[in-house]
Amino acid sequence: MSRDTKIVATLGPASSNAEVLERMIRAGVNVVRLNFSHGKPEEHIGRAQLVREAAARVGRPVGILADLQGPKIRVGKFAEGKSWLENGSRFILDANCELGNSERVGLDYKDLTRDVSSGSVLLLDDGRIVLDVERVAGSEIFTIVRHGGALSDNKGINRQGGGLSAPALTAKDMEDIRTAAAMEVDFVAVSFPKSAADMYMAKQLIHAAGGRAHTIAKIERVEAVAALEEIIGASDGIMVARGDLAVEVGDAAVPALQKRMIRLAREKNRLAITATQMMESMINSPAPTRAEVSDVANAVLDGTDAVMLSAETASGRYPVETVEAMSRICLEAEKSAEVTLDSEFLNQVFTRIDQTISLAAIWTAHHLKVKAIAALTESGATALWMSRLNCGVPVYALTPRPEAVTKMSLYRAVFPLFMTQRPATRDELLYDAERLLMNEGIVGKGDFIVLSAGEPMGTSGGTNTLKIVRVGDQQYAPG
Repeated sequence: MSRDTKIVATLGPASSNAEVLERMIRAGVNVVRLNFSHGKPEEHIGRAQLVREAAARVGRPVGILADLQGPKIRVGKFAEGKSWLENGSRFILDANCELGNSERVGLDYKDLTRDVSSGSVLLLDDGRIVLDVERVAGSEIFTIVRHGGALSDNKGINRQGGGLSAPALTAKDMEDIRTAAAMEVDFVAVSFPKSAADMYMAKQLIHAAGGRAHTIAKIERVEAVAALEEIIGASDGIMVARGDLAVEVGDAAVPALQKRMIRLAREKNRLAITATQMMESMINSPAPTRAEVSDVANAVLDGTDAVMLSAETASGRYPVETVEAMSRICLEAEKSAEVTLDSEFLNQVFTRIDQTISLAAIWTAHHLKVKAIAALTESGATALWMSRLNCGVPVYALTPRPEAVTKMSLYRAVFPLFMTQRPATRDELLYDAERLLMNEGIVGKGDFIVLSAGEPMGTSGGTNTLKIVRVGDQQYAPG
């Protein structure tokens, strides 16, 4: 059974050998995430090659997402690797400290002293440790420990309510973008963007490096929530990065924000990935908790394009089993997803011919109860529009561009297929599309399908034709 919701899996030590990677792809991975916060460029290049080889063996398109590190807003290192902070004790964050102890620790983010003042609240290690700022003097931030615990090397720092001035794109990110472009990745995720300008800059850097990757904005700052619509408009998609976001806005606010982000992304014809701690117990357990099952299912019902695994597949003990479990949950949740196509079309105004054809195709497919939609597309834009509304009919996107195949691997309810486009008439091209669907076992003789295509052929944005076909009835044949 085809699964509409896509699965993004992070590669790491647990999933970087060919045999495990191939099993993960067979289990349902659609996109792999390369975390540029860890590893060297040559390691990422090697993993990307492994992914492409494994995908070729399986015979399934797999996209590659490069996730940029972003600003390192972290504490430095301790002489003994960690220290225990007692409730009520005083602790100093010192930009000039090399190795920390029980009284102070250094800062990777040296400008933190300019971003906080008396009364600021700092949240360390995903909010597990809370520090109240007393005062700032030179390179030192004097704090009182409100909630203590073990603090170890390089743990992250958030300011409650946001307000840290670190730029979204660091010098390392800019170099990593060049590496990602050379690797021909399909997606680049930008960490901690605060505005649309951050995303426009990322796009410019990707294009300047010769890349064609889609940009994904990771929403994890208070400032990003305030500028959400503008950031979505400047990006190809968003990631609901619930870890850092929860620390900044409070965990209770995240579920409603998740629903709002996914809804806005779909309304603006953008992609949405839901991430962080989705199956975290499976790092060490072969089965998810009931809460995790509900979490994944709710993201599917919200309409997310993809759900993402992080440490579960990067360093967990059960990477393949985790993918299998997530796939099962997605499939089951999709059975109860509502089709609200009629109400979605009320008061709609279409300004583009290709968008009108795309939406007419899903309307027709839904009401005629056809077997499949076949969208002949160059860039994938037609398939993206079709995927924004749930019509209950799978969309098979047929393209002659290999890079479009892997990009569409992230689109909800879209199943990309590579189709060699030879010089032909429109009717011959539609015949080829029908035969490809039959050869793949997707449709059989007598099934109805909806076909969309464009003239002149081979031009992006030219979809202008909609045709309803009963398979096997065509009188033309390839010439």
